[in-house]
Amino acid sequence: MRRYIVSGTPGAGKTVLVEELRARGYAVVAEAATDVIAELQARGVDEPWRDPGFLDAIVAVQRERQCQAPAAGVQPVGVQIFDRSPICTLALAHYGGQSATDTLAAEVERILRERVYERQVFFVRPLGFITPTAARRITLAESVEFERIHEEVYRAHGFELVDVPPGEVAERAAMVERLVRSWSGKSGAARI
Repeated sequence: MRRYIVSGTPGAGKTVLVEELRARGYAVVAEAATDVIAELQARGVDEPWRDPGFLDAIVAVQRERQCQAPAAGVQPVGVQIFDRSPICTLALAHYGGQSATDTLAAEVERILRERVYERQVFFVRPLGFITPTAARRITLAESVEFERIHEEVYRAHGFELVDVPPGEVAERAAMVERLVRSWSGKSGAARI
């Protein structure tokens, strides 16, 4: 199974891009952090990211979702697109001024050792504005800093960032699709 990560700063349009890839027939795996935030906010926790167990909760959902099998009939067979990864969770820890928890550090070590994800990561560049949500309470300036940290953390762990420039979602999806198909058809795509 070739697992490709789509990453980037909050509000860059990565989830919309992933949903467009789903509409094009790709097996996609939803972002864990947003779901963890929504679940905790539904329980009355206004700012779940301040909870000491937040990072570990994200890791648990990410690990569970890595094991999900794509639905039958999904094309191309053997490819999954992930909206974020444990490396993003590590970047989130760094952005919040935290060290990686033992659980997060172990998961990062495991995904690198087992080469869970492809080396090429689709890095969605920001659109130049942020649309706030209950889970996304970040300014554009904070988002730019978060983007920088994401880049550093991915590169420090041996990933190759493939820029997905700002643009229409269909153009972005076509670019990702073209590259995934070309890499998946060759033995040259490197896993990490």
